[in-house]
Amino acid sequence: MAAGGTGGHIFPAQALGEEMLDRGWGVELWTDRRGMRFVGGFPRNIHIRRIPSATYARGGAVSRIASPFMIATGILTSWMAVRRLGPSVMAGFGGYPAFPPMIAAWLSGVPRLIHEQNGILGKANRLLARRVDVVACGAVATDLPKGVVSIGTGNPVRADVIARSESPFAWPSDGPIRLLVLGGSQGARILDSYVPAALSRLPGSLAGRIHVCQQVGRCQQSTVERYYREAGISCEVRPFFDDVPERIAASQLIISRAGASAVAEIASIGRPSILIPFAAAANDHQSANAAGLVDAGAAVQVTEGGVSAELLASSIAGILSDPARATGMAGAARKAAHPDATTKLADLVGKLARQGDRA
Repeated sequence: MAAGGTGGHIFPAQALGEEMLDRGWGVELWTDRRGMRFVGGFPRNIHIRRIPSATYARGGAVSRIASPFMIATGILTSWMAVRRLGPSVMAGFGGYPAFPPMIAAWLSGVPRLIHEQNGILGKANRLLARRVDVVACGAVATDLPKGVVSIGTGNPVRADVIARSESPFAWPSDGPIRLLVLGGSQGARILDSYVPAALSRLPGSLAGRIHVCQQVGRCQQSTVERYYREAGISCEVRPFFDDVPERIAASQLIISRAGASAVAEIASIGRPSILIPFAAAANDHQSANAAGLVDAGAAVQVTEGGVSAELLASSIAGILSDPARATGMAGAARKAAHPDATTKLADLVGKLARQGDRA
């Protein structure tokens, strides 16, 4: 498996890897330095291989000049590993670090597929779409290059998520109401700013019951903690949570960006959410990701351009002051999930392997 260096790419790869292990396969993940931050939850018998990679889109002039050489090094390194290991199938999950391994697999004639989590193909997957045997899509609306046919699978979720997919949504008659705030794998400044301000505007009877767990940008941690402390709101603030599925299951409301993996995990566990799509995402794909839950009545969408502390406070209060509404949203989220996504994707891998054996 080849995946880029964010949780949104790595976690679906983890889900597939876990399923293939259960089917008796040997599994490797190929990623870059950034991706290594998200592999702590991988089963030990999935080998992690670090591959050189780079992108033209980030860094200064020196980095951009060096990018072609890093990409070429990554392709050569991947090609040598492919020739040595002889993989049955290579599965790519997007992100620029997935590009060198997938090109190496193409050059070596290894059966290959890509999985696109979002409603719009990312740059790496768009470049690879004509060079793979199968394009699997997590979202039906995925825009594809002309002549490319896709297979809809939904977005795979990790075993930790599946294990909590039957967790009942419980509304506390007394005690804390748990709110989980997720800004993606590195936090989100807009959530760091607006969520504390919104919670401080809630009626005292509601704010006094809330316990918020918030993932923040590292440089914002002390500021956000101090704001909550001064507002008298119980909180746990960290730059990264390594137990997100458990926290989703324990929460009565999620406030999150609308990354494809986050949306899939919220739906699988079945919790109400307020989604704030990242406005700068390519082709506004996070709004497309959010649409499924919003249309199902499982989520409220707040646009980044229109967000304010007052609007967010109103949206939070509208859900947390109405247990019946929150419970209905939780049920709608679960109905919108794709619980068989990992199985479908694993079946495609098996089919490609059989075709490769016959070739």
